[in-house]
Order: sequence, then structure tokens, then C-alpha cells
Amino acid sequence: MSQESPVEIERSGATGWADRVLNFVERTGNRLPDPITLFVIFAGLVLVASWLSHVLGASATHPGTQEEIRAVNLLTGESIQRILIDMPRTFTDFPPLGLVLVVMIGIGVAERTGLIETALKAFVRGMPDWLVTAGIVLAGLMSSLAVDAGYVVLIPLGAVIFHGMGRHPIAGLAAAFAGVSGGFSSNIFLTAIDPLLASFTEPAAHLLDPTYRVDVTANWWIMAALVPVFTLGATWVTERILEPRLGEYTGGLEVEEQEDLTPAEVRGLWAAGLTVLLTLAVVAWMAIPVDGVLRGDEGELDPLLSSIVAIMLFVFFLPGLVYGLVSGKIKSDKEVAAMTSETMSSMGAYIVLAFAAAHFIAFFDWSNLGLIVAISGAAGLEAVGFTGVPLLVAFIFVSATINLFIGSASAKWAIMAPVFVPMLMLLGYSPELTQAAYRIGDSFTNILTPLLPYYPLVIIFAQKYEKDIGLGTLISAMLPYSVVFALTSVPLLVLWVVLGIPLGPGAPMEYLP
Repeated sequence: MSQESPVEIERSGATGWADRVLNFVERTGNRLPDPITLFVIFAGLVLVASWLSHVLGASATHPGTQEEIRAVNLLTGESIQRILIDMPRTFTDFPPLGLVLVVMIGIGVAERTGLIETALKAFVRGMPDWLVTAGIVLAGLMSSLAVDAGYVVLIPLGAVIFHGMGRHPIAGLAAAFAGVSGGFSSNIFLTAIDPLLASFTEPAAHLLDPTYRVDVTANWWIMAALVPVFTLGATWVTERILEPRLGEYTGGLEVEEQEDLTPAEVRGLWAAGLTVLLTLAVVAWMAIPVDGVLRGDEGELDPLLSSIVAIMLFVFFLPGLVYGLVSGKIKSDKEVAAMTSETMSSMGAYIVLAFAAAHFIAFFDWSNLGLIVAISGAAGLEAVGFTGVPLLVAFIFVSATINLFIGSASAKWAIMAPVFVPMLMLLGYSPELTQAAYRIGDSFTNILTPLLPYYPLVIIFAQKYEKDIGLGTLISAMLPYSVVFALTSVPLLVLWVVLGIPLGPGAPMEYLP
């Protein structure tokens, strides 16, 4: 009997019920409309639902004010006038729009000058051999600073490094993929995802409390705590499960010569690092003294927390600019302007998505349907006794399941936040906790869904070393990472909230009923 290759063994293991489940996910997800179309459809459904709910006399009693909340028909002449007249303001006042675009200006310069790519390469290559796996995973986790740069830079680099060390390249690719995608929301620094999600969470909380504020830093500490957990977990899976399963690499592909960083790139990295330290020192000078510029009248830190998005712009933009100048990647101000323009042009799809999402959320608010659903849903859950930690864990896995079918984190949260944030608020969960639970659930199934936009690219990277590798093989390789990430992140969040540890510097101390 001829010996099967590792790829063939894995593929035969992916048949049966597991293969049917994966095929169902892929078929169902591919039938879903584009997220922009999805929001347009949902907005139309809210309009119809508002009319029907009004006709049926749908209402709920606000538990705080005891006021009766009635459904508002958005298809009356007055409501249609409001929709049309307020349309520009509904769009421009959409919280995520300005926050994301401001941060992306800085990230765009850092990415297009090559600073992000060079920093990732330098970090991974500077690791001793025994720390290489952990270094690749950690770099993947940190790569969310540059949004999607890790997919195109670090995943192929992980395979190259493992191959150069005589280890199986697919294992290196999987370790990088686990960090970049499976642990996407965790980072020791604030990233663009923090202001983006908070800007959906706060309007959702306003359905119950118009004065509620969700800070950008609301999940910082819990997300930072996940970094070492994911790093150790993915390292263990790579070295103890995946590499023994793959066996020795016999693909015959010659070891690639890894290009060293040029002297100009090294000088640029040092200059960029010093710029980061100087920028943070200036921020500290403005924030640490009680009478500092970023302190309130009574010494509170609210001005600092409200300035995080602008600070993130400078923390990315200034090092990117300095790196470009020192390394020779930037030769004139016109090139900097072009980089920022290219970044904004790449955000075109997001801007259109924001327009559709803004109106869906506004309709949900104006019709009072969000509040009625939240009050009714909370009452139902309380009546059956499904509250506390079990409800929190159930919500995480609901998010993880939905993630298999809708890839965009912001699109999912824009749909889910107006329902789940106020509903769980009524049961005693803070919006910050609901957001943290969503982020965990949205993270660990990324590496399993065929609908992840970068999945075809990852397969192409893998086929360079194993020509027959396919969707089922890659998913079966990534499944242990997903299981370990779920089995570590969910208990960590539960332990975190049971012990009453703040989720972040901008989060309330009490957040669990």
C-alpha cells in the first residue's frame, strides 16, 4: 500500500459530517448579499416592521422611567420627511465614520512607507530559534495595528521562516494565520477596531440611557491580557499538535533566501522607534500632571480618553513619516499627500457601508423597535432564569456562529449592537462587557470560515509548498487553534468579570449582574 501524503491524510479526515458542515457554511455564506446590500435590506425591513408594529400596537414599559414605549410608524408623511431631510446629517453624524477615517490616515502612512512590514520582519527575525513560533504568533496578534497588513506580510513570512529552519512551512503559515486572524481583536495597544466598535456600542446604549458614554479604551486591559494567552496557546498547538501531524516536509522546494533589512531600513526603524517614544512622552507630559493640557478642570482624565483617536493618528502618522524620510521611501511632501489620498480612496467601500448602516441604526432608533425588542427580550430571558455567566457565554458563541457567515466585524456589530447592548443592559450587563464578549466570539472562528475575504489568499500561500492543499485541509489544520482560543479566552473573560477586574481604563468597575 502506498503511503499517503500529509495532505491526503488530512483531506480524508475532512469527509463525512465535518465536510458537510463546512460545505453548508460556504454555500449559505456565499448566498448572503454584500454587507452594503444587507444593510439596505435591513433598513427596508425596519420601515415595514415599524408600520406593522404600530398597527398591532406594539409597546413596552421602560423599566427605569415606567414610561410606555410605543412603536413609531416610519412610513407616515412626517417620518418620511424626517428621513429625507435628515439624510445628510444621519450620515455625517454616524460615529464610526469620522473615527475610522481619522485613524486610517495615520495607519495608511505607516503602512505605505513600509514601516509596518519592516517592523514585523525585524521582530520575527530577531527571535532566537526556540522562540520563533511564539514570535510569529505574537507578531500576528500585533499586526492588527495595521488592520489587514498581517495577512499579506506575516502569513507568507511565517511559512518562509519555518521552511528556512527545516520545519514544515505549513506549520509556520498556520501559526501566523492563527495570530493574525484567530486573535484579531487582541492587542497590547489600541487599534483601529477599538474606536470602531465603541462607536457602535455607545449609540446602542443610548437607546436606554442617552447620556451613556463608551470610551475607546473600554476593552483595552482584557484584550491585552488575551495576547500572552493566545501566544502560548497557538505555540503549543503548532509544536505539539500540528507539526507532529504534518511530519517532515518533503515537498522538495528549495529554501528561499531571506532578504536582510537594508541599512536604510534599519536606520528608518530606529528613527521611527524614537519618534514613537517622543510622541508618547509628549502625551504623558500633557496627561500626567494634574493641571496638564489633557486633564479636566478637576484633574480628571476624560479629555485624555476622548483624545485617544487623535493620539492614535499621530502615533502612526509621525513614525511612518519619519521612517519614510530616513529610509528614503519619502522624497517630497507630494508623496505623503498621495499616501493619505490612497488610504482614503481604499476606504470607499467602507464609506458607502457606513451610509447604509447609519440609516439602518437610525431607523431602528426612531421607530423604538430596538428599545421594545430589548425590553421584551430581557424580560423573557429573566423569566426563564437565563442570566448571569451562562448568558454571557451563550452570547459569545452566538457571535462566533454569526461570524461564520458574515465576515466583517463592524458589519456584524452594527447589526447586533442595537439589539443586544440594550437588552443585556436591562439585565445588568454593561455595554463594555457586551462589546468584549462580542469581540471574543467574533475572533476565534475567523480561521474556520471560508467566507473570510483572505481565505483564498492564505490557500494560495499554502499551495506554494503543498500543491494539493485545499479548503478542507486548511480548515482542519486551523481547527485546533480555534478550539484552544475558545477554551482559553472564554474562561478568561468569565474569570475576569467574576473577580471584578476592570475591562479597561474607560470601563465601569461593575459590569455583571
